[in-house]
Amino acid sequence: MREPDRRVVSLDSVKRTATLAAVLLALLVVGAVTRPDIFLDPAKLWSNELTVLSLASAIGVITIGMTFVMIGGGIDLSVGALLALASVWCTTVATQSFGVTGVIFAALAVGTGAGIVNGLLISYGRLVPFIATLAMMVAARGLAQKISGSQTQINRISFVNELASGKILGIPYIVVIFAVVVVLGWILLNRTTFGRRTVAIGGNAEAARLAGINVKRHTLALYALSGLCCGIAALIVVAQTTSGSNTNGDLYELNAIAAAIIGGTALTGGRGTIVGSLFGVLIFSQIANLFTVNNLPTETQRIVNGAIIVCAVLVQQLQMGRFRLPAFAWTRRGRTPAT
Repeated sequence: MREPDRRVVSLDSVKRTATLAAVLLALLVVGAVTRPDIFLDPAKLWSNELTVLSLASAIGVITIGMTFVMIGGGIDLSVGALLALASVWCTTVATQSFGVTGVIFAALAVGTGAGIVNGLLISYGRLVPFIATLAMMVAARGLAQKISGSQTQINRISFVNELASGKILGIPYIVVIFAVVVVLGWILLNRTTFGRRTVAIGGNAEAARLAGINVKRHTLALYALSGLCCGIAALIVVAQTTSGSNTNGDLYELNAIAAAIIGGTALTGGRGTIVGSLFGVLIFSQIANLFTVNNLPTETQRIVNGAIIVCAVLVQQLQMGRFRLPAFAWTRRGRTPAT
């Protein structure tokens, strides 16, 4: 099979990134028109955008993990529930008795462990990713509810709480954590064998297997990585709310998938970028911010988000040449389709 021209792929990626940057800039222009008191005041604009980045941090970290899974040809519907489970587990009285180390370890271990279970079910149990992660979503929510007794658990570890309130060079710690995850994700996808194998498996799993890649083990690693991102996001949410709850992460799975799609990650696998997913997160977060500062209803925001997702998928289909005239259309015109 002929390999795609790397220069063409790179050019497409640059065009897509430029388009996303233009969309983000257009949203800022809309903000300047509708709320000039905020978006035309440098101090208020900086403060507002830091707020946007802070609120986008948790879903952004999850989106990075989701991007890897989707590029590898899978899907993970359990990320929101895993965040809730990790946040509840790390804020129990027993866990907090071990101090900051216990809280951080619990969140990361629970997220990663649940991701490994997803990977085992999909890779070795041969379950469809949609079904396996859907089952995990339901089970993780139920377990989080049982552990917490449907009650909000207060986090008393000051170090974790200060991740949201503390700043370095004027930037909140949680935004720095998000930035570090993005950079590490970019390096992992673009500069390592792991990233190349992920793209290969998503493009054609059987061809990747014949090329010597252990597809099952790699798929397991992808879902473990997604679970790890859920654990990191859980710590961010706990820091922001100073608590753990079984309701945390509601609809995060849909938001993460949507952000990845907007960023150019293909639903069929084999294509996607970390930078694109970052822009997808920022675009959705900026839209939410515009609705908030202009006191617009949430239901309208959801309608707009849904329309954006549909448009993004249609653009993907057009780029991949999926829209073609059916055979009967050519026949009716007295012609045959070109081959």
